Amino acid sequence: MTLAAATNEHLASISNTLIYSSMAVYTLAFFAYIAEWLFGSRSKVARTAAALTAEGTAKASAPAVTVKQAGGTAVLERPKVVVRSASGARDVPDGPGAHGGDAQGDLYGRIAVSLTVLAFLVELAGVASRAASVQRAPWGNMYEFNITFSTVAVGVYLALLALKKNVRWLGLFLITTVLLDLGLAVTVLYTASDQLVPALHSYWLYIHVSTAIFCGAVFYVGAVATILYLFKDAYETKLQTGGKPGAFATSVLERLPASASLDKFAYRVNAAVFPLWTFTIIAGAIWAGDAWGRYWNWDPKETWSFITWVAYACYLHARATAGWKGRKAAYLAMIAFGCWLFNYYGVNIFVSGKHSYAGV
Repeated sequence: MTLAAATNEHLASISNTLIYSSMAVYTLAFFAYIAEWLFGSRSKVARTAAALTAEGTAKASAPAVTVKQAGGTAVLERPKVVVRSASGARDVPDGPGAHGGDAQGDLYGRIAVSLTVLAFLVELAGVASRAASVQRAPWGNMYEFNITFSTVAVGVYLALLALKKNVRWLGLFLITTVLLDLGLAVTVLYTASDQLVPALHSYWLYIHVSTAIFCGAVFYVGAVATILYLFKDAYETKLQTGGKPGAFATSVLERLPASASLDKFAYRVNAAVFPLWTFTIIAGAIWAGDAWGRYWNWDPKETWSFITWVAYACYLHARATAGWKGRKAAYLAMIAFGCWLFNYYGVNIFVSGKHSYAGV
């Protein structure tokens, strides 16, 4: 074995060790996020329920407005309460966060974020070591895609926190899926370091694949917010119609932002990254023209990338149309993210095509 080969093998071993180490730290962060939710005080989490209940009671008990006109009386009906037709229809305050306003819960939350930062740095070093071991961008197979994708997803979350955005409620859901993603990568998708096929030796690899991974990470954040919006919207509706949710639902959902805030957040992140996803498809077409002589071959990966683009375009159009705001648009967002997931996993693993380079 030559010195260069031995060095590359050593770097690959370091990369594997760092990835496993990051998983260990992510696990600690996971338990810290759990502790944040468990120790979160329930003394403040009922304020949204109280606000909704008070609003509903007031609207139900308030008398109709009466106006006397020339000896007669005209009765004006109260306006109907719009529940789902438009985002932000309810005047509901955001929840206090996973810590529930409790100092001990907040401490565990800050510890969780610190551990997330440490795990992110360790995983980033693992990805860099993987790149150094093959002397190329670490995006040649599904294992490398997964470790890079999870790194970028966590990076997006930490960047939002650094920008003072109220997204710490995302931590537990993010770290759970990151652990699942890395577990899948090291057990099922692992592929030894190897060189790229000739078609991938292009500077477009750095442009096209990096933007695709970043877009996927942001779409993931938007999907989590959309799922939570659907739960929170159903919860607020149940309260507003006089229902009584269970204790677990109350404890969890009351600490999240209001459904209108979640809806707005999901829309903004999806809308912000959609132009970059458009660029990703265009860059891929240009790369295909250089590598295969045709800009578009209706390869499964190309086809599903376009389907994903159409799905998100429909969502954004629907979200901007008054009659399709709220839950209807959220369902379209979930369908769009489902298309992205199938493009990411299903096409690469189960469908053969020009983008199938290393089995997975």
